[in-house]
Parts: sequence; structure tokens; C-alpha cells
Amino acid sequence: MKRTFIAAALALSVGAAFANPDAVVIGAGGAGLSAAVTLHDLGREVVVLEKMPMIGGNTVRAEGGINAAETPQQKKAGIPDTIDQFYADTMKGGHNLNDPALVRTLTTHAKDAVAWLVSLGADLNTVGRAGGAKYPRAHRPTDGSAIGPEVIRVLWKAAKDRKMDVRTQTRATEIIMKDGRVAGVKATTKDGKVYTIDAKAVVLATGGFGANQDMLVKYQPKLKGYATTNQPGATGDGIILAEHAGAALVDMKQIQAHPTAAPDGTLISESVRGDGGILINAEGKRFTNELLTRDVVSAAELKQPGRVAWVFWDDATRKSAKLMDSYISMGLAVKGNTVAEIAKAMNVPAELEATLKAYAAGKAAGKDAFGRADMPQAMQTAPFFAVKVQPAVHHTMGGVKIDTKAEVLNPAGHTIPGLFAAGEVTGGVHGGNRLGGNAQADIVTFGRIAGQSADAYLKTAK
Repeated sequence: MKRTFIAAALALSVGAAFANPDAVVIGAGGAGLSAAVTLHDLGREVVVLEKMPMIGGNTVRAEGGINAAETPQQKKAGIPDTIDQFYADTMKGGHNLNDPALVRTLTTHAKDAVAWLVSLGADLNTVGRAGGAKYPRAHRPTDGSAIGPEVIRVLWKAAKDRKMDVRTQTRATEIIMKDGRVAGVKATTKDGKVYTIDAKAVVLATGGFGANQDMLVKYQPKLKGYATTNQPGATGDGIILAEHAGAALVDMKQIQAHPTAAPDGTLISESVRGDGGILINAEGKRFTNELLTRDVVSAAELKQPGRVAWVFWDDATRKSAKLMDSYISMGLAVKGNTVAEIAKAMNVPAELEATLKAYAAGKAAGKDAFGRADMPQAMQTAPFFAVKVQPAVHHTMGGVKIDTKAEVLNPAGHTIPGLFAAGEVTGGVHGGNRLGGNAQADIVTFGRIAGQSADAYLKTAK
């Protein structure tokens, strides 16, 4: 798959090494690279530490899009979206547990994040719709391919072009504090060498803890044994580092299960449903509005026979997004040239034919039985495809508490001088449930803000 190739290509370090940089960025996913490139372009010397042998983190696995409202891409497509609607959708999707100020910052500046990525060479010309969004606002490549590899491609190119100091297989083990301020980072190489980097600013961008079963169960015992869509490095290290440095944590029990993960943990993008795909249970029936929020769809799926479902799409849907071809080439999807053939391949009853006819009739009438308003395809164009799916841990909404400047806060609500954080390591942005497309908006928007804020702090730090 494309992301595997990209990840393999990124398993190296570049640039000249700085013994005493202005700032250290911990984590080389989308948030970390956004912060690092921003800091560099503001004239700062930066070291980026990444514990894994490759950069990209969870970002390189992201498949849907990057949400933003009031963009030129939306206006060109005639999409009447607004920042206020984006804000309302995000708050509603998060069950109003989100920090309103952080959501307002995200939704206001996401369009700037998209413009910035485009300025770096990103192709974000297609706009699709994800669950919980009133309007299409998920920006992605023209051919409908995955967003994550595209984001990492342009950020990594920017880092290489700038000859930045990026160190893989290097784990940050401590944020050094002196007189209540950040003074540097202790790190360990893959060979066990321990060293210290003196720096007055640190940006935490280490991601969440979706691949740490013990930590997941600590906060949500019901998740014991769940599969995960996360890369193996998503173990919550940065949350622990921040806590030891005096940071407050927020929303740690808010953990999202994505409803469409293949049995091997591969994420089946929400964009498949956004482009027209539907969900079918083991009885060959639909059971929900596929574009409801992830928590609602996951809960509905767990009530189905075997606690599984099938993501189903036809050839007309496949042609709308190149991403679907990857699931076919990976051997995850079954195929049928007729409805009878696909039903047999899925091992579901012939009831599937009636289900598809009812869906097509609902589309024609503009009234879906499950209240789905957006039905791009009638599901009548052979061949047909389907992937068996189940809910899996996807995103941890809780983490380090920050303010709108990406400054890390202590339990008293005061900033920790010199410490900043962005992306899934933080909490408060997504509340009780993250909308599809908001993670990419979060990491780039707050990654840039963290870089800008760290630069502003460095101008006054003694």
C-alpha cells in the first residue's frame, strides 16, 4: 500500500545536528513536523526526536481528509459551509465536552492549515464529506487517495529541503525543568546512549495511547481486548513525560472506537461511506445511517449478529475514490459481479438484494429509511465490493491540557513556561468523540500554533 512505501522511505534522519538548539520537538508525525517546519521558518534551530525507526506516526495511516471551512476549494465546488457550522458540528460531535475555545481556534484556523499545506506542495483539491459534518469539508488529494501520506510527504520534503535535524530511533525520556521552566530534554538512542539536549522550548507531539492496551484499560476497562488502528508507537509516552513535568491531563476516559476496521486492524476510511458506501450486517440488512458520528455507528454495529458488519460499495462509488482500490489490492475486499455473487462471497442471505433495492428507491425518492441525507450512489452498478469490519480503538481524545496558544497548563491552570503540545497528545479539542477529518485539522493547525507560540516565548525567555 502507498503508506507502507512512504513509511519505509522515511526511515532515516537528515540535516546538520545542533548540540544546543532553540527548541526540541518530540514526535515526527504531522503535528511535530508542522511545529518544526514552522519554527525553522521563523529562524529557529530545531531538533526533532522520534522514537520509531521511521517518521509519520499515526498521520501516515490517516485516510479520510483534513477538515476546513470557507476554503477556496469549497467555494469552487459551491459548498455553502461556514466556520460557524464547522464549530457547531465539532461541538455536537464531541457531545459538547470539548473546550469551546480550542474548538473555535481549530475551526477558525483550519483553512489556514490547508492553505499552508498547499503552499508546501500538497494536493488537497477534492472535498468530501465525513460523518457528523453538515457539509463536505474533508480536503484530500484529487484522485481521492489517502490524506495522511500526502500530509507527511509534503512535510517531510519541507524538512529535507530545510536540512532539519531529525533523529529517528531516539526516545525522549525526560523533559528537564529548571526553576519551573523548560531547560531541555534527556534522550536515549537505539544503542542505549543517553544524552541531554539543552533547549528553552519543547513541543510535545507524540500522539495518543491507542496502542497501549494497559493504558487504555486503565481509563476504559471495557476496551480490554479491542483491536487498534494505531501504529505501534502510539503508547502515550508524551502524556507521561508531560505529567512528570507538572502538566494537567484532561478527558482521559474519552476514547474513540472507529466502526470500520478490518480484522487485521487496517482502517477502512470513513470516506468510503462518505462517497456512497453503506453498512450491511450478517443478515444482509442495513442497520444505521452510515454518516452518523463514529461512536453512534460503532454502538449500532456492536448490536449486530457477531458484532461485525460489512462496508459495501459498488463500482460507481469505487471510481469516485482511488483509496478503495487499495483495499482490493490488499486482499481485504471480496468482489461479486452480481448481487448474488457478492452475497455469497460475504456469506449473507439473499436479503441483500432487497436491501439494495430499498436503498436505491430511497435515493430516488430523496428519503432514506435510516435518515441518511447524502446518498451519492444508488449501489446498483456492478461489480460490487465489501470488507468485513468491526469497531477498533482509533483515537484517544484525552491528553495534556493546553490553551489556545498550545501552551501546556498545570493543574492550577497556569502555563508551564517553555512547554507546548499539539495533536493527539493533547486533550480538550475533540471532547467525547472526534469527527472524521478533524484529526488532520488538529495536528496541522495546532502544530503550527505550537511552533509560533514557542518562537514568541523564545523571544522573551532568559
